[in-house]
Amino acid sequence: MASDEINIKKAKEGHQTAFKKLLDKYWDSVYAFQLKRTQNVYDTEEICIQTFSRAFDKLDQYQEQYNFKTWLLTISKNIQIDLHRKKNIKTSDIDADNAYQIADIEPTVEDKIITEQNLSKLLGHIKTLKPHYQEVIHLRYFKELSYKAIAEELNQPINNIKVKLLRAKKLLAESIKKVE
Repeated sequence: MASDEINIKKAKEGHQTAFKKLLDKYWDSVYAFQLKRTQNVYDTEEICIQTFSRAFDKLDQYQEQYNFKTWLLTISKNIQIDLHRKKNIKTSDIDADNAYQIADIEPTVEDKIITEQNLSKLLGHIKTLKPHYQEVIHLRYFKELSYKAIAEELNQPINNIKVKLLRAKKLLAESIKKVE
């Protein structure tokens, strides 16, 4: 447990190797926990990425008297519950009187133009990242490759891909926030 305390302290100071050690140590536990809950590999991967991203962003709020793994699993559980709630809008819950109040989900011409403009802005922000970050974002979100496929294509360990993608997403978010 002492190594966790050291890695958490170093991660709070911004040392990337400490983040990687924590991710490597706890990824499988969070992944197994979520796979049992979701029964879906894609959802599990997304929840795990969000879990570590949120945990690393909020690491200064972690209290040492609690087990780090328990803290991660709690974050993971909350993310999974939130995602489940978002997906779980059932049409059977809508009564006949409210059926006509459902918004039309077909995008309008204006919506399509806005989407294209937003995509153009996003691509511009992606181009400000270092090439290796651009590459993992492109492979994951535009080519929709799995982490395993990206790791094989780039000939790198899967955990490096996960960390690189987390870092790329964080840098991208910071780039976008600077403009706003």
